[in-house]
Amino acid sequence: MGGVTLAQCSPGSVPIVDETAGRRIPAGWSSARPRAERARQVADVLRYQITAGRFADGVLPGERQLGEQFGASRNAVREALALLRREGVITRQRGVGTRVVLPKYGHGLDRLAGLAEAMTGYGTITNEVRSARAVAELPVPIAERLGVAPSAGGVHLERLRWLDGLPLSLDTTYLTADIGHRLLDCDLAGRDVFTLIEETTGQRLGSAEVAVHAVNADPDTAALLGIPDHAAVFALERLTRTADGRPVDVESIRIRADRMALTATLHRGRISPGGEGD
Repeated sequence: MGGVTLAQCSPGSVPIVDETAGRRIPAGWSSARPRAERARQVADVLRYQITAGRFADGVLPGERQLGEQFGASRNAVREALALLRREGVITRQRGVGTRVVLPKYGHGLDRLAGLAEAMTGYGTITNEVRSARAVAELPVPIAERLGVAPSAGGVHLERLRWLDGLPLSLDTTYLTADIGHRLLDCDLAGRDVFTLIEETTGQRLGSAEVAVHAVNADPDTAALLGIPDHAAVFALERLTRTADGRPVDVESIRIRADRMALTATLHRGRISPGGEGD
């Protein structure tokens, strides 16, 4: 696999290119920009490579080799590695080198799938069931999303999800009463909720509305996920519907950002005269 380098294409534009394509960094590029900016660019590419599994053995090249690969000074490379270390992506130890702390796993957002389905081939998913109970009154915002009255009640689930013995996510779920009550007698520790819904109702799930943003973990969430207080986590909010469009499942998921990369394959449609994609 060819190495990745940085080249200047036009003023203000610094694309990432493969050195096997024959592109070279123009003379003087590395001194034309502030070191902090070059360090950030190097860190961005290294982070991408780590997420893509580029370093299969978990070991990064040395500073000199990275400097040659990126056409950056050793000080810029050192700053880039310091950025990644502060993010918790890598660890550095004299005599050992620079290593990836934990592998990142891709979770596609372009398919409606439970975590165990999405992580097939990556390792063993286990669930610590922290709550599985009927609730007589739903929180008003949850009831609104489910399209029912708060007094209709429902089922509340909270599960700590583990991948190969390390915590990965904290999932809080509210289900409509008729759907949720069927799940209370099911294997919530060993099965995905999506699969259980389809099996117990005989209905297929159809679609989900998803919003993802970054938040700092509160102390309780951080303790459960095994990360420092206020560490960054992905906050994923999802409303899932059955194939006939009925909302049945509202989830709030906190995912360790150091262990998961959220991915999607997007297709560009034809642009209409008004500027909207088809």
